[in-house]
Amino acid sequence: MNALEIDGIWKYYGDFPALRDVGLHIPSGSTVALLGRNGAGKTTLLRIIAGLSHPTKGSVRILGQNVREDGSRRRIGVLGHGISLYDELSATENLVLFGRLYGLDDPLKKAHSWLERTGLERVRDGLVREFSRGMRQRLAVARAFLHEPELLLFDEPFTALDDRAIAVLQALLTEAHAQGRTIVMSTHQLKEALELATHVALIRRGQIAYAGERRQEMVEDTGWLYRTYEDN
Repeated sequence: MNALEIDGIWKYYGDFPALRDVGLHIPSGSTVALLGRNGAGKTTLLRIIAGLSHPTKGSVRILGQNVREDGSRRRIGVLGHGISLYDELSATENLVLFGRLYGLDDPLKKAHSWLERTGLERVRDGLVREFSRGMRQRLAVARAFLHEPELLLFDEPFTALDDRAIAVLQALLTEAHAQGRTIVMSTHQLKEALELATHVALIRRGQIAYAGERRQEMVEDTGWLYRTYEDN
């Protein structure tokens, strides 16, 4: 079964087509490196997959369910450019709030578990506005994984992370893949992404230039994909 089915997606901003007839089917359990130069349309596509933006045309289905249907967002975990935390709440209160939104049975227990896993248990009652950026990043990682989503979407997840946050996220990504979850990760860090990926999708000017299984030559020569499918 496909975890994600994207069919005929167009997205216009005024007269500009940010995405042009994008189609992409992703098998369950895949780890997909979503690649492309700045402005290619990666973030726009991820926002549409997450249900945060409406496509102008086309459809997105997650495990057979339309992304706009009730309950579908509970199957998705998102880590994007904005950390999206509430500064005036504590770390625990933030995760409990999101846990309730996701309908978790015991959001407090889940919150404490994920604060421990991300190394934040000692500051679980501290206000987020007092946290360092690295601590905020780890809390955002905890929020993305809190409800054990079937589909994980990451937009430049390693950008500006501190070393501890990178280590936490890498371990969680490896674990999620081993558990059979589906991961779509947009990044400019080609070497790290291609080593993790089972599949690759390259966006060029709003269109899919390549989609398929990751090849060994992509790992051995990170510029190969761009030279072969984009620069011509």
